[in-house]
Amino acid sequence: MNRSRGRTRVKVCGLTNEDDLGAAVDAGADAVGTICDVPVETPREVDRDRAKELVAGTPPFVTSVLVTMPTDVHETIDLVEAVGPDALQLHGSVDLDALETIRASVDVSLLLAVDADDLAAADRYDEVVDGFVVDTTDEEGAGGTGETHDWENTREAGQGLESPVVLAGGLTPENVADAIETVDPFAVDVASGVERSGGVKDPDAVTAFVERATAAGDAANRDDEQRRAAPDLEPQP
Repeated sequence: MNRSRGRTRVKVCGLTNEDDLGAAVDAGADAVGTICDVPVETPREVDRDRAKELVAGTPPFVTSVLVTMPTDVHETIDLVEAVGPDALQLHGSVDLDALETIRASVDVSLLLAVDADDLAAADRYDEVVDGFVVDTTDEEGAGGTGETHDWENTREAGQGLESPVVLAGGLTPENVADAIETVDPFAVDVASGVERSGGVKDPDAVTAFVERATAAGDAANRDDEQRRAAPDLEPQP
């Protein structure tokens, strides 16, 4: 991971209605996520028709992300074709063959969610995906647990990956700046941390999250630029 890719991007995930989509877009989110067809209980899941409506309502220059947990590769491909997102984010147990089949079948960016405790294992998928969402997952491989993980370990493990790292898991307006300072991710991803109740966003929290994430990323960029511009102070022979 490196700051040369520019500012820290922000994704607001688990959107279920047009008002929350509008709040995320107005706050300046770079990406918005809609959860569909997952075999776990979550108040953020919407049906295929609603997912399609939210994706269609996402304005240009904001990335629409379909979040799902594949149980059948061909059903996942069919879902993507029906909903029409810009990017596909996969959770759960997804093997390399399935990823390669999906990659070859749909023209979308491909993100793979990986458990923060098993980030080193992500290396085998690095050439297939466009990015890794590092999350705190439950026993079924689902995210959205609202729990943080060891950010120092995530930063260290992510250094060896070519694909960008999207930091998720327990992020809130109160801790996102510290998370960015510690991990230096390509992007941050929030769902429950900006909710008024399950599946319903708090517009003020969404705005605060985006503003603080953007400010923290800008500060990290400035620090990196100053370090690169500083003269070599080592004594010369």
